Amino acid sequence: MDLVLNAIVYVFSPGHFLFLVIGTAAGILIGAIPGLSGSTGIVLVLPFLPAMEPAVGLLVMSGIFCGSMFGGSISSILISTPGTPSAAATVLDGHPMAQRGEAGKALGIALVASTFGGIVSTLCMIFISPQLAKIALQFGPDEYFALMVFGLTVIASVSGASLVKGLISGFFGLLVGLIGMDEVSGYARYTLNTPNLMAGLPMLPVLVGVFAISQVFIDLREAGVRKQVSQKIGRILPSWKEFKRLLPVIVPSSILGTIVGIIPGTGGAIASWMAYNETKRFSKDPDSFGKGNPAGIAAPEAANNGTTGGAMVPMLTLGIPGDVVTAVMLGALILIGIRPGPLLFTQRPDIIYSLFVGFLVAQFVMFGLGVASARLWPRILQAPIFVLIPIILMLCFIGTFSAGNSIFDMFVALAFGVIGYFISRHGFSSAALILGVILGPLAERELGSALTISHGDWFALFRSPLALVFHGLSLLSIGYSLFRTLKRKKPAAA
Repeated sequence: MDLVLNAIVYVFSPGHFLFLVIGTAAGILIGAIPGLSGSTGIVLVLPFLPAMEPAVGLLVMSGIFCGSMFGGSISSILISTPGTPSAAATVLDGHPMAQRGEAGKALGIALVASTFGGIVSTLCMIFISPQLAKIALQFGPDEYFALMVFGLTVIASVSGASLVKGLISGFFGLLVGLIGMDEVSGYARYTLNTPNLMAGLPMLPVLVGVFAISQVFIDLREAGVRKQVSQKIGRILPSWKEFKRLLPVIVPSSILGTIVGIIPGTGGAIASWMAYNETKRFSKDPDSFGKGNPAGIAAPEAANNGTTGGAMVPMLTLGIPGDVVTAVMLGALILIGIRPGPLLFTQRPDIIYSLFVGFLVAQFVMFGLGVASARLWPRILQAPIFVLIPIILMLCFIGTFSAGNSIFDMFVALAFGVIGYFISRHGFSSAALILGVILGPLAERELGSALTISHGDWFALFRSPLALVFHGLSLLSIGYSLFRTLKRKKPAAA
């Protein structure tokens, strides 16, 4: 209780609460702009994180994460263009409601469902994470190596439409992670006799390039395609009667989203489509879906915000990101000297409890900001792309340079921006690449420690029961990904 009370005091202190509000507002804005996402927002604040307290940095990233999930529904409803992939299902009923003059009501339903889903997922994170961390405290190098191998199999789950392209992306990420001095032998690898590469590629420029600069190139290519907004916002929040009618949809969708979020490699897009399909399946009037049914908004929005707290569970307790945004957050935490895992719960409980309280408060901040700003969105979404792109690009390069005071880092960010553009353009997976970059060196480090302790005995990696469990999960993960790929190919062949 002392930790909880201290965390409440910490979060609600004026300065820290202001950072949470700013992060949430930025997340809503970034999510509402088509093409940007929560991962882009977190990447843009990475250069400023070292100057903040670790707990404050987590509050800002949590606000961006939660806010961007709701923000994606704004452009889905108003201009029929999902702001984020997680809001794609919201288009089906959200825009038809807006077309018949109920844009405000559609935004209100999305906001209420998002807030409810976020609260449910946060409570699950608070009660599940410490219990899972207790089990993970028994881990040694053997178990951690098995866990990192399982984390790398998530690459298959985030590969997108092509498993082969996802594996190629992940393998390329592993190669990028190998650049620099080998911690065990001390040999230089792939450094091209360049002193700047002796310590490996810096994480910040890689993340900025793959997720932010590449998106700028994509937006430049698609400039002029964005739709203009001419919607009028009427009543925003649904009535109590309408809310009670939607509650049987919001509650199970929130729980479904939380469960999906806990499974590594899934994310809000999968959860929102699953919730939409199941709601339509069990509806008494399935033909009304796609024509402006409020349940078609509530279900995907509750589910995609439900994944936020769920995705944090494996990231905090095991160091395995649940989706693309938590993969970027994992890299951000490592940058500021925090390594997620079970020891974080015992060594820095103040940070964990501040995150728990901040994540919960962010849901209510998101609700308040959503209500206050609803009538401004038609104007904000009219901002021309040629104004946004220079601002984003300037923030990317200034942030990359200031983090290490190195022009070399700016060139690294630009190079990975080109690589990220190529990856997105040709159906490869940016998430798989980043997972390889982050988890590859960690797996190599734990493997070296395990072999050093066992005097080079490779069979020692398979003697621990916990290690065997994770090796089994790795095989199941690979098998499921192969099964899903083959199942997807059969209809195409037919």
